[in-house]
Amino acid sequence: MPKIALLPGDGIGPEVTSAAVEVLKAADRIYGLHLEFEAFPFGGNAIDTHGEPFPEVTQKGCLESDAILLGAIGGPKWDHVARHLRAETGLLALRKAHGLYANLRPARVLPGLEHLSPLKPEIARGVDVLVIRELTGGIYFGTPRGMSEAEGWNTERYSKPEVERIARVAFEAARKRRGQVCSVDKANVLEVGEFWRKTVGEAHKSYPEVSLEHQYVDAMAMHLVTRPGRFDVVVTGNLFGDILSDLASVVPGSLGLLPSASLGEKTPLFEPVHGSAPDIAGKGIANPTAAILSAAMLLTHALGHPDVAQKLEAAVTTALSVNPTPDLGGKASTHAFTQQVVEAFNKVSA
Repeated sequence: MPKIALLPGDGIGPEVTSAAVEVLKAADRIYGLHLEFEAFPFGGNAIDTHGEPFPEVTQKGCLESDAILLGAIGGPKWDHVARHLRAETGLLALRKAHGLYANLRPARVLPGLEHLSPLKPEIARGVDVLVIRELTGGIYFGTPRGMSEAEGWNTERYSKPEVERIARVAFEAARKRRGQVCSVDKANVLEVGEFWRKTVGEAHKSYPEVSLEHQYVDAMAMHLVTRPGRFDVVVTGNLFGDILSDLASVVPGSLGLLPSASLGEKTPLFEPVHGSAPDIAGKGIANPTAAILSAAMLLTHALGHPDVAQKLEAAVTTALSVNPTPDLGGKASTHAFTQQVVEAFNKVSA
């Protein structure tokens, strides 16, 4: 029986996680997936109950599971705690502990929903970009790092194996898509960027059927909002990937639409890109689309059911076209939208 560790987290995290679980249970009933769920404390709520964001019970539960489904973490309530105890530090520790070096963030404008994008429909139409972010290296983990009264410092550092393996993930993904990879760096002013570009170029030699182009990160930020439709797979480092994937997420119309998968050596992690949105927590209006689509990525990458995932994605498209949540101009509550997805999923699976 596949076991899924649930880390609902904080703010709207429990609400959107509950929606994703409801949809997964619908898939279980139809396809006999035999899923087992167990929830664990993580993030701010774990700080409150265990004094740390990633307690031992959660570490053990995640390692013993086949997949991890995370809601959202953090909020102003925990901004005062020491940096090493913050919710975000727990997320970094989770990624590192499981060797989750590849973060996949698809940004797709669903057919017929171009009007939801802040971009002109003719620019948004057909956009389907997969941003692959290196997740366990770079400036977030590089040493030395520190802060004094006079200055603060962090180190951007990448080894050849780290760049090679994320490049391979990008080229393999492009093989199954449109065969195009764009690698993003800042090679004109940073030695680490020059090293990144050289190493990705060397890895490309094993994938002659895939095209490769390089872009500086500042130019790429412009291209993602002026010509997003021309990109297929975008691969970049941890910091640039964090920024560019959030930028790309605007194209479909809302952070509430963007799922993600973090893959690597141990239990894979699936989570919506959005934050905990404490200002709307408990109001029943959170958009669960990203969490539900993260569950679809879980079905594909952790459980080997891409066919079921495709049906779930189709159901989400249907639900969004009927009545989305308020952030997208609709009136559906979190629960009502989830029910729309379940009903559409049942129909497409019949």
